[in-house]
Amino acid sequence: MSYEVYRFEGERSKNPPFTLLYITHSEYDKGWHSTRHSHHFTELFYIVKGRGSFILPSNEIPVKENDLVIINPNVEHTEKSNSQDSLEYIALGIEGLAFSHAQDAASQMGVYTHQVERNEFLFYLNQLLDEVKYNEEDYEVVCQSIISILLVKLRRRDEFVIKKTEHKNINKAVAFIKYYIHQNYREPLTLDDLAAAGNINKYYLSHTFKQDIGISPIEYLNKVRIREAKILIETTDYSISHIAGIIGFSSQSFFTQAFKRLTKETPSAYRKSHTC
Repeated sequence: MSYEVYRFEGERSKNPPFTLLYITHSEYDKGWHSTRHSHHFTELFYIVKGRGSFILPSNEIPVKENDLVIINPNVEHTEKSNSQDSLEYIALGIEGLAFSHAQDAASQMGVYTHQVERNEFLFYLNQLLDEVKYNEEDYEVVCQSIISILLVKLRRRDEFVIKKTEHKNINKAVAFIKYYIHQNYREPLTLDDLAAAGNINKYYLSHTFKQDIGISPIEYLNKVRIREAKILIETTDYSISHIAGIIGFSSQSFFTQAFKRLTKETPSAYRKSHTC
């Protein structure tokens, strides 16, 4: 598995039409999946290689190489690779816009998929990755311009409307760390690991995360893990110790403590009460 992420550090202009929160280049093994989650911003995924799907509350959308997937704000989803292929994609978190069909502009789409021209789209995405990675002078201006070009090209080719949405006051570092946790919750993450991934001070991360989300980064990580654990307990016959390992806990005892703290019952009791 490989995972490169570059968090956008550029200052916002007074009235920006949109803000790039992060761009990631990720490759996941066969059978990988993230947790169910949603964001207050729009996510764009370009599938570089492989096959997989995006799981929504009511359906599952298969994706393949050269697909562009647009997830509008507040749409719960899970991305995953399939059992035969790894999945490589470039993802952008963009605040301040959403997409809807031109034929019905009043109705906001939840998810939009489309095959795009590979050479052209990858050229712009690679330019974005380079700009954010190397942080040269006025790189944030270049990034805003590249995204504007991509949006114009998409609007020309497809019949959809791009709408402005309200900016929230969530810190960019917090938005990125939330995303990072959902993608990497199976790893043995610590606060130091999260701070290093976001290239920020861990005390600043703790303060801003709790200010914006209401709980600490590690508490949020455990909530994500326990939510996934509930699904595994309900839908598989894996042992409790095996589930603990799958979701990133170093031991069954730590898992049981965290599970009971959040659900008021042990994993074994939860299995007994939620399975036939």
